[in-house]
Amino acid sequence: QVQYVESGGGLVQPGDSLRLSCVASGFTFSMYAMSWYRQTPGKERALVARMNRSGGNIDYADSVKGRFTISRDNAKSTVYLQMNSLKPEDTAVYYCNAGYSGRSFPGWGQGTQVTVAS
Repeated sequence: QVQYVESGGGLVQPGDSLRLSCVASGFTFSMYAMSWYRQTPGKERALVARMNRSGGNIDYADSVKGRFTISRDNAKSTVYLQMNSLKPEDTAVYYCNAGYSGRSFPGWGQGTQVTVAS
């Protein structure tokens, strides 16, 4: 079955950086676009960044443009999110998922918590 294992979150101060990783399994990773989402309590999951299966067509939410970078390693079935200049409003649980315009498969991983606080 499709699985996502996100990692790399933590408690950081404003202005710090984090690199999130997501290892995917249960499907042919190189054939699918990948996306990162985030969710805060009481809100819907929101798309943060996405890229197509070959690493192109990269798209970011306006709130993270210029600060976050999505990338992938198809050999490792892993998608990354480099987050720089973190702000308190970036605090959320971050999830990855296959797909570009919507999810290709149902279900989510456990996510990784990012907390930005001074």
